[in-house]
Amino acid sequence: MEIKNYDFTGKKAIVRVDFNVPIQEGKITDDTRIRGAVPTLKLILDKGGALIIMSHMGKPKGKKKPELSLGQITGAVANALGVKEVKFAADCANADAEVAALKPGEVLLLENLRYYPEEEGKPVGIEKEDPAYEAAKKEMKAKQKEFAKKLASYADCYVMDAFGTAHRKHASTAVIADYFSANDKMLGLLMEKEVAAVDAVLGNIKRPFVAIMGGSKVSSKIGIIENLLGKCDKLILCGGMTYTFAKAHGGEIGNSIVEMDKLDVALGVEALAKKNGVELVLGSDCTATDGLDFGTMTVKPGSKIITCPANQVPAGFEGVDAGPASQKDFAEAIKGAKTILWNGPAGVFECDDFTAGSRAIGEAIAEATKNGAFSLIGGGDSVACVNKFGLADKVSYISTGGGALLEAIEGKVLPGVAAIKGE
Repeated sequence: MEIKNYDFTGKKAIVRVDFNVPIQEGKITDDTRIRGAVPTLKLILDKGGALIIMSHMGKPKGKKKPELSLGQITGAVANALGVKEVKFAADCANADAEVAALKPGEVLLLENLRYYPEEEGKPVGIEKEDPAYEAAKKEMKAKQKEFAKKLASYADCYVMDAFGTAHRKHASTAVIADYFSANDKMLGLLMEKEVAAVDAVLGNIKRPFVAIMGGSKVSSKIGIIENLLGKCDKLILCGGMTYTFAKAHGGEIGNSIVEMDKLDVALGVEALAKKNGVELVLGSDCTATDGLDFGTMTVKPGSKIITCPANQVPAGFEGVDAGPASQKDFAEAIKGAKTILWNGPAGVFECDDFTAGSRAIGEAIAEATKNGAFSLIGGGDSVACVNKFGLADKVSYISTGGGALLEAIEGKVLPGVAAIKGE
């Protein structure tokens, strides 16, 4: 069922959102996730429905931690929705009274789902090596189903609008869908956009398709890289993983980050790219320093910053950004693209001295988007880059999902989507 076609009149809708917002001293420092859910929530209210909102916050691991209570954001949610009040149920598993009193146009927010170990469905206080683990796991899975069934009992329909947790088979993101008919469960507007954006990149590709993968480790992105090598025309690899590739060919990388046990993986990526006819673009030079303070993200006084070949980093120096030649190569590779995916920065962009590589990529993507390309930016660091450089409104789509987006790119079926679509 598509949410725009559903009749919410007089019905109670339970909606899984991602209100895992950062809070300091009781105040929300970034309400992006709340604002992202507003269109879906308002649509339900405008169509005559009553809202039951559920989310997690942080990682309480099955314990009630006041600093992670969703009760502290009811005012912010009310302001975002333009309603007088957002009611609060302090116990997810026993909210029958609050739900029964809920009228059309009213909003009820349930307490942090992860206060309950049944939400994630993982045994608590027992290690996988323990002989009793499998029995405990089976017992917890049964409890997870009961918890999901209880949540489902509160409402007439279910809406999944939390893309950031769609890769988790939790009680509220997937299991709950089993207790609703196909006509009474649906994706929210934000989820629809996310799924469409991923499909535009991986399912309905307009060529040339250029993918940019950054970050520190090739090992954390290998599944994604391998999947992309079967789909893209050009693959730019940048960031810390650059030096694992350089080392695999016998290069000198100084103190640069490297995965010595993944040198064969790097060579395998190069071989697969060649086999598939994909142009692999690796940075030829880099910016390196002998004094980056990762704690303060500043260069220590008296330290040196140099430009050198990526495979000739001097002893005592560390590669921290793409060099000028690499920046030009990246921009040239992106030029003329019709589909673009960017995940991971080209360097330590958090330090203002080392933003040039990531900025060059971001600006090239913005220019290609202006010329008709569809560009998808995903992953916390890449999103932070486009925001830092003022490019957020110059790309096609910025994904709210980190792990979920990566798993979708890797070709995995997301439980939160499959549960709605019946896949």
